[in-house]
Amino acid sequence: MIGIIDYGMGNLFSVSKALERLDIPYFLSDCPKELEKADGLILPGVGAFRDAMKLLKEQKLDQFLQDYTAEGKPLLGICLGMQLLFEKSEENGEWQGLGLLQGRITRIPRKEEQLKIPHMGWNKITFTHESAILNELAEGYVYFVHSYYASDMEQRDQIAVTYYGEEIPAVVGRGNVFGMQFHPEKSSELGMGLLQNFTNIVKGLETIK
Repeated sequence: MIGIIDYGMGNLFSVSKALERLDIPYFLSDCPKELEKADGLILPGVGAFRDAMKLLKEQKLDQFLQDYTAEGKPLLGICLGMQLLFEKSEENGEWQGLGLLQGRITRIPRKEEQLKIPHMGWNKITFTHESAILNELAEGYVYFVHSYYASDMEQRDQIAVTYYGEEIPAVVGRGNVFGMQFHPEKSSELGMGLLQNFTNIVKGLETIK
């Protein structure tokens, strides 16, 4: 069973509908005691890093997620949820993240005049490291909406990248912790395949590499 973390800043409807299309059982909760029962968790997110971390802390979900992943249970962060996995963010100041992955969140630099921020729309991702989350999938296009991205991160944690003025991490992960900067639930067959692979990891059908 997948638990979707309902902390007040996630696009719960689209994530839920995607899991329903894949016939994947799930539940929504903001309660650590309930979420502890899940075999794997999804941390969605839309909005500002600071506000999201404030809500997670108020609901004691920050320490819970650190403990949950320390037990080896799978976690997937989506969009802002992926950014929250890192150590800190420079969005409107400096804010501490969950610290599950090394790196910081910075604004996408506008190195080209025609580059629009936020990065919004379909863009191709390129696979850079083997991972169970990519099993039997081919590179393709996924849907992004973001102004900030992960930088100063461990190269081995970078599973797939996209290019938007410069190389931007698109899929990240280490051990049982995964993140996707784009919205897999809005990214057609490739996005649905990634969600299915995460579920297979949760079920133990895929071995974490």
